Formats: sequence, structure tokens, C-alpha cells
Amino acid sequence: MNLICESEKLDNYLLELNEVNYSNPIIKKKAVELFNSSQTEIEKAKIAFDFVRDEISHSWDIQSKDVSCNASEVLKIKEGICYAKSHLLASLLRLEGIPTGFCYQRLMLSDIPEKGYCIHALNAIYFKSLNKWIRVDARGNKKGINAQFSIEEEKLAFRVSEEFDEKDYPVIYTKPHPKIVSVLKEHTNALEMYKYHLPSSL
Repeated sequence: MNLICESEKLDNYLLELNEVNYSNPIIKKKAVELFNSSQTEIEKAKIAFDFVRDEISHSWDIQSKDVSCNASEVLKIKEGICYAKSHLLASLLRLEGIPTGFCYQRLMLSDIPEKGYCIHALNAIYFKSLNKWIRVDARGNKKGINAQFSIEEEKLAFRVSEEFDEKDYPVIYTKPHPKIVSVLKEHTNALEMYKYHLPSSL
């Protein structure tokens, strides 16, 4: 898929935001634990990806009601839905000077279109050594989902089915989409939010 950058300036993919609050001490502390100066940008990205995918639980998978949004909140409670996990991954990588953006997919909520759609979040990482963007999905693996870090071919959690009106949005956003932030800020029960209130389109 041809990805489209929202901004031509890579520095805009390094900005600190409310949701990507990498100056927070808990983010900085985790970065010190995960990274060292001998690691390449690709090694750092894989380490961060593996950590967020495997060590931060997906709220729906563990049936937790807690809602997290900002990266520091996600790291503190060690859980969040895909939106929140994408904020944490971006935070860890931007802190290390690795440009990271936000990508989205429109997916069926269940197995048939009649049950509705939702927006799913993932990340795109720019590697200077490769001169290209790579999409990764740290939502967390489980039966039927096997997302991996790969600089060769995408190994995402979900493959869209265009015949069912699912969609890969091609834009790499510099900030989390406003609809994503709003839904996280407006709800306090992650399970209710996940079932009934996720946006169905951007």
C-alpha cells in the first residue's frame, strides 16, 4: 500500500503531545530500561514494539474496564486498547528520536458487516537507514492474531477485506486522530466503549 505522510517534515513525527507525553518520568525510566546507545534504530523499534505488544495488555482481551489514553497512563496501568497502545509505542520511539506516526484501519467489529464497524489504530515508523516507513501493529497477539515486527513485509494484526467495506487508511498522521482522542476522553468503561462507542470511520 502507498502510504501518504500528513506532513513532509519528519520533525512533526517527533513532537511531544498530550497523548505522547514522553517527558513524563515513567516513560523516561522505561526507555532507560529498554534502550542503550549501542542499539540501532531498527533494534530499538523492535524492542519497543515487542514491549508494547506483549507487556501491555489489550483491555478487551483481559476484559478490563479501565480506560487509558496518554502514554504515561498506559504504561502505569500496563493496559489499554489499540488506540492507547499506539500512543505508548509512539512515545517510546519519539523519545529516542525515531519518527513515529499513527495509522488507522476500518474493520468489522465481528464476523459480519451487520454487526458494525470500528476504527483500529496502529503505528508507522520511519527508518532513516532504510529511507522508508514501516507499519507495525502492537495491539497484542492472541488466537487468530499474530502481528510481528518486520522491515520486509507487513505482518499486521488484521488484513482488511475490501469486499466487506473494510479499509486501510493510507495517511500517516503526526497526531492521534481527534475522533480517537475524543472517545478515550469521553468514556470511563473500556468494555462499554469498545462494544458500542468506537468510531466507525475517520
